[in-house]
Amino acid sequence: MADHLNRRLAIESPAQVSTRRYVLAVLVVVYTFNFIDRQILAILLPSIKAEFAVNDWVLGFLSGPAFAVFYATLGVPIALLGDRWNRRNLIAIALALWSGMTALSGAALTVTQLALARVGVGIGEAGCSPPAHSMISDYYPPEKRSAAMGIYTAGISIGIMIAFLAGGWVAQNIGWREAFFIVGIPGLVLALIVRFTIREPDRGMSEGRVDSGERPGIPYVAKFLFRRKSFVHMAVGSGLAAFNGYSVISFFPSFLNRSHGMNVAEIGVYLGLILGIAGAAGFAGGGYFADHVGKTSRRKSLIGVAAATLIAWLCMVPVYIVASPYTALTLFVIPAALSNFYLATTIAQTQGLVGLRMRAVASAILFFILNIIGLGLGPPLAGMLSDALASSFGAESMRYSLLIVTAVISPWSAFHYFIASRHIESDLAQANGANED
Repeated sequence: MADHLNRRLAIESPAQVSTRRYVLAVLVVVYTFNFIDRQILAILLPSIKAEFAVNDWVLGFLSGPAFAVFYATLGVPIALLGDRWNRRNLIAIALALWSGMTALSGAALTVTQLALARVGVGIGEAGCSPPAHSMISDYYPPEKRSAAMGIYTAGISIGIMIAFLAGGWVAQNIGWREAFFIVGIPGLVLALIVRFTIREPDRGMSEGRVDSGERPGIPYVAKFLFRRKSFVHMAVGSGLAAFNGYSVISFFPSFLNRSHGMNVAEIGVYLGLILGIAGAAGFAGGGYFADHVGKTSRRKSLIGVAAATLIAWLCMVPVYIVASPYTALTLFVIPAALSNFYLATTIAQTQGLVGLRMRAVASAILFFILNIIGLGLGPPLAGMLSDALASSFGAESMRYSLLIVTAVISPWSAFHYFIASRHIESDLAQANGANED
């Protein structure tokens, strides 16, 4: 017990605190680049549609399956490597790969070539978050972990903001191809910073736990997780939340362009600022909220996610109904924040459910479910629904497609988080008892 306490106190020394804050800051920048390179496609879709003359389902395929299938599927075996090898080096290699493939996207002469480049981006990005989650868990103890994950996931919104602001301006004034070059190349420099300035943490040091060296395989970790009802419902709930979120991110610019006549540069400014500022506040705020209420009950943190999701749903419906684009954008601020409450809490609770050498794989399994449901199904189904509604609603088809997606998916997601809240305390107790490494 004394050794446990001494190890925890060592983590809280000024030097260790400074180190972990630096590591978290760099990982936030990495995750920011992750989402710049992933989501810049959304603001460029109107320009790509105009050049290649393709239907919405093709745009949905580029936004979803072309990236998501390889990203989600390869994330699990790559995460296994992260549980067995140096996580810092894995992140640096992955960053260099996806940044290079983003730059190559600008050289695509056909939709097929662009889709192949997006596959390459997906393969590279599969090596980012699972090892990063594992590293953060070793730097931050459980009572501070949701907040740290919230700060990390704020990189999503920062990345989307930069992608929309820079991508919209570049696409409007220079060209969509140049946008890919501009955001892809700096990631190669960042990969060197990760490799040579971040220290790989000892596994379990934030909790004073000793790594036994055991390396469970993917089937064992999957079986372990799927026996926890809280994980199953969190995974499905997060997948549904991502379904709605990726549909909005992929096609909200197209909705503003078609239904309200806004140009790409203007859309990029407004959406970039809203998704960047309000979205980041939601990611970080959700993590801090979970740590605050989780001091007395982890159940309350998941109930909070369910409540935030329902409020976001109620606030999102008017966004698609109002006549003014500026009113729609103003109303969009609240759901842009609250719809992001779920992710940090879900990641942190998943990390708490497993052993030290299971964490990267656990995150990869979570992200596999989240991205297959959210990114793999969301954009293409929203695009196909828009195509199906086009005969009845013409240019307004995207408005009603997104309205239907929001009306159905958000309350469904909230339901799963509420059910997960009923099981999380007992599942954490069982996991902590069975997995002292």
